[in-house]
Amino acid sequence: MKSIVILISGRGSNMQALIEAALPVRIAAVISNNPDAAGLEIAKKHNIETCVVDHRQYSDRAEFDLLLADKIDLYRPSLIVLAGFMRVLGGDFVNKYKDKLINIHPSLLPAFPGLGTHKKALKEGVKIHGCTVHFVTSEVDHGPIIIQATVPVLPDDTNETLAARVLLQEHRIFPEAVHLFVEGRLEISGSSVKVCNEISEN
Repeated sequence: MKSIVILISGRGSNMQALIEAALPVRIAAVISNNPDAAGLEIAKKHNIETCVVDHRQYSDRAEFDLLLADKIDLYRPSLIVLAGFMRVLGGDFVNKYKDKLINIHPSLLPAFPGLGTHKKALKEGVKIHGCTVHFVTSEVDHGPIIIQATVPVLPDDTNETLAARVLLQEHRIFPEAVHLFVEGRLEISGSSVKVCNEISEN
């Protein structure tokens, strides 16, 4: 069975969705850059090993990335999953785990990268909003798209109501994307991802 490592910074709701999906993977560890992340307690309750690499303890991003990679490598994961991990990772880190690093973002990328996506969607008056699971590249909130889900933007939506509706879709598609990866059904071609019908043994 393939193993994954999940990186979090906060409440860990997407991490919890992955745990509860009972995927055919071993969650080897949950690692956070925030020692106060609520998601760490959720992981512990599920008997998942946890670890903290506090970015505030390091002088620069490169040093933090190096120590984070050292921790990840202890578990030899097939996949690293960014589940609400609120740190920008440097190019060397991303290249080290090329095609083994996925993220979920609360917008329909390439629209609205960065923070405040729901506010941006409401300000721009879009009629459709959603979320994206993608492979991570050195360009923030870009990279080959694995799966997306949409929600309608309603006339009376607020940041909170729109965010809640998008979050439900995040919890649905993130486990699906991880499942496709561990089955070997994702084939990256340039900036695109093809979902294969046959399961790969690799």
